[in-house]
Amino acid sequence: MALLLGAVATSAQQTVMGTTYFLPKTALRFAVTIEKTSYTPGQFAMYATRYLKKTGVALQPTASYRITDISMVPVGVPDSAKQYTLSLEKKLSITEIDRDESGILLGINAKGRPTVLPQPFKPAPKAPQLNPKDYMNEDILSAGSTAKMAELTAKDIYDIRDSRAQLSRGQADFMPKDGAQLRLMMDNLDTQERALLQVFEGVTTRDTTQAIVTYVPTRESGQAVLFRFSQKLGLTDSDDLAGTPYYIHVAADNDLKDEAPSEKAKDNFGLCVNIPDKIQIDLEHQGQVVKHFECYAGQFGKTEYLSADLFGKKNTAHIVLNPVSGSIEKIESETLK
Repeated sequence: MALLLGAVATSAQQTVMGTTYFLPKTALRFAVTIEKTSYTPGQFAMYATRYLKKTGVALQPTASYRITDISMVPVGVPDSAKQYTLSLEKKLSITEIDRDESGILLGINAKGRPTVLPQPFKPAPKAPQLNPKDYMNEDILSAGSTAKMAELTAKDIYDIRDSRAQLSRGQADFMPKDGAQLRLMMDNLDTQERALLQVFEGVTTRDTTQAIVTYVPTRESGQAVLFRFSQKLGLTDSDDLAGTPYYIHVAADNDLKDEAPSEKAKDNFGLCVNIPDKIQIDLEHQGQVVKHFECYAGQFGKTEYLSADLFGKKNTAHIVLNPVSGSIEKIESETLK
């Protein structure tokens, strides 16, 4: 029974005459954390200079983006160039063949482990936004023009500042009884001022998101554009010239030539493993290396067949393969009774 690509193959205890599987190639899963800063002008922004002597207050909404972090996790994906079939016609002491849902071989006579991905990104909860109207008095809300509302709001802001100054000097008409009550009154005044200032200065908010970019390196890839990034648009496609490029450089430590393993050995029954090479990964932006990573990659290095002698009549083996690189992660020998 041959396994078709994409079929579910998680069942164990298989003793079929022929079991098809894949070795993995290593994909690089980049998590790009992006902070978006949004500015919304206040209702009275055009009066900020006249009533509050504030200059440079923007009258138009803006949005900007910046990358705060880039992390990388290697993951295994089926390598279509490394599809093999176990030939179990001989009497071999194999009772379990473990594959994942995509057909990647995980273990022989052992339960393998799947690739564990990081938890999905969850942004930190945002503090509730103050509503300036909740802090405006009746005179402000009933004013007949925007200019008059701005004037009265500015007067309230100056009154709040005066009240805070009197409290700090101990000159207020109603002084608090203790330090805790003073702090509470000062915090309330700060909140009122902050809410009313929004209608002049505007509101700036920051939101953090995470984008996933997956890249499968090959020996021929060398340098490539991983993605592009724009301060005005955020993350863009690698072919979108609106963003500046982030280049990825991949180099193998040993750069061994991957020759096809011999299939002619008499004890060969189709069990193949990767002997991966370590790769160095650099991300470059505007001529500077901004991130460096390294990992073992199944498509670099060599591929070798294992001998059927491992699964004889007197001895057997329990083999666990790395789900990302396809290398032997654990091998144990057992004497059969």
